[in-house]
Amino acid sequence: MRPSATPRLGRLAAGALALALSGGLAACGSGDTPAPDVTVSNAAAPGTAQEAGTPMKPSEPTRLQIRSAGVDAGPVLPLKLDSTGELGVPPVDKADKAGWYTGGVTPGEKGPAVLVAHYDTAKGPALMKNVKKVKIGDTIKVGREDGTTATFTVREIEQVDKKKFPTDKVYGDTSGPELRLLTCGGAIVDGHRADNIILYANLVK
Repeated sequence: MRPSATPRLGRLAAGALALALSGGLAACGSGDTPAPDVTVSNAAAPGTAQEAGTPMKPSEPTRLQIRSAGVDAGPVLPLKLDSTGELGVPPVDKADKAGWYTGGVTPGEKGPAVLVAHYDTAKGPALMKNVKKVKIGDTIKVGREDGTTATFTVREIEQVDKKKFPTDKVYGDTSGPELRLLTCGGAIVDGHRADNIILYANLVK
């Protein structure tokens, strides 16, 4: 996977995007090994975007828990931009771990915190292999370095072609604390998944 990213949006002028974003997660897939398509049902909670909870103080993420997907993994790996402006991803030998974009806010702060996790790699299934089991209203918990836990509720699930990655929607500023969890889906095309699967979640406590 190779997600695009922006500088620390929550600490820049609202809506400012300082880098040109090239798309979603590019390097996620099973190489030349036949693998089934990965498709989720796009869905959103009724009504407009739900109000998020009270912002938390900055504290780096240490653990990701999604009960419905069987995810309970730590530590969370720091991810940065490379020389092309693309966001790094967990290495293949750590595909059972999630990564956090260090240029964005920490989970629980005001703004969109961005986590990244592989669906699969050339070595087989990875951390988000059960992403299809995640539904609207499910809970995502992020343990933090200060001992607190940021608890989010999934409000929207979106599967999109990587060539149509919703950059502003994912990385744009928000009125409250939110989470974006990015992984891959779709068919294998030229050795990589053709789509991104994005979980949008609001802080509840």
